[in-house]
Amino acid sequence: MVFFHSRPSWQLSESQVTPERMFWQRRRFMKSLIGAGVGLAAASAGSCQRSKAMDADLSLTLGEPLTGATLNSAFTDAGRPPTDQAFASSYNNYYEFGGSKNIWPAAQALPTDPWTLEVTGLVKTPTTFDLDDLTQRFALEERIYRFRCVEAWAMVVPWIGFPMKALMAAVEPTSEAKFVKFTSYYDPEVCPGPGLVSVRGLPWPYTEGLTVAEMANDLAFFAVGIYGRTLPKQHGAPIRMVTPWKYGFKGAKAIVKIEFVAEQPATYWNTLAPDEYKFEANVDPEVPHPRWSQAKERLLGASTAQFAWEEQPTVIYNGYGEYVAGLYA
Repeated sequence: MVFFHSRPSWQLSESQVTPERMFWQRRRFMKSLIGAGVGLAAASAGSCQRSKAMDADLSLTLGEPLTGATLNSAFTDAGRPPTDQAFASSYNNYYEFGGSKNIWPAAQALPTDPWTLEVTGLVKTPTTFDLDDLTQRFALEERIYRFRCVEAWAMVVPWIGFPMKALMAAVEPTSEAKFVKFTSYYDPEVCPGPGLVSVRGLPWPYTEGLTVAEMANDLAFFAVGIYGRTLPKQHGAPIRMVTPWKYGFKGAKAIVKIEFVAEQPATYWNTLAPDEYKFEANVDPEVPHPRWSQAKERLLGASTAQFAWEEQPTVIYNGYGEYVAGLYA
């Protein structure tokens, strides 16, 4: 079904988008901070310099061209222009490879070929998918989604992948399955963890979870590509979760196992700090995080002021209430 959306009042105009040259100028004044085991990036005066060689190195991490995806007409307008690829691919949370936003060089150590994704648990057809299956077995489509971090910053990203419900149809969950557990790749010899925090005692591997009903929702998506290319390692290659009505930490990266289970599974951040990171984790301006108000969000690369971040009001369910509000009635 095609949904026709009226342009929301909080949508940005094209004039509010930072030109690329100004974006790179602002990047020179940004550095990453980490505290209490949680990375918090701040726009501040600093000495971080981008060089032409560094930008060239980044370009080598952006994946291979990925063709054959159909643009989903229901998700062509996220209400905001897509974030510049160079920004989105060099500003990432990925705690297996460090606590700063600048983890893209370290993430290149992630081994992605060969790759297997095991789907098991309360399903009629347990299946192990290989790397080719992830891009060839399911019909690929492109969806432009808003992305909202619990740290109160936001992007707009053109993902390529397939609906989670397509995988569900392939494995056929039983009626006993109520939840789904997603497990990410982890090898202590490859993944150093947050640099300023001991990895001992942290609940590796990274796990996330959804209800079966959430996974079956039209919005729930497995991304295998981004910006017309295969998923870069810093984005969680070769396959990651995308649930745009939830905070970004719900998007488990580099998934190696999916289990359909009867009981709510333990998840990484909810295990570490259950008062700060709820299992549900829906974007909600009325529910503040202890360290970040959720009433507003900072749009990356969206300000016409050289050193400022454009703030916009946060919208319940990140603006996707028409698709998911019924799940929580």
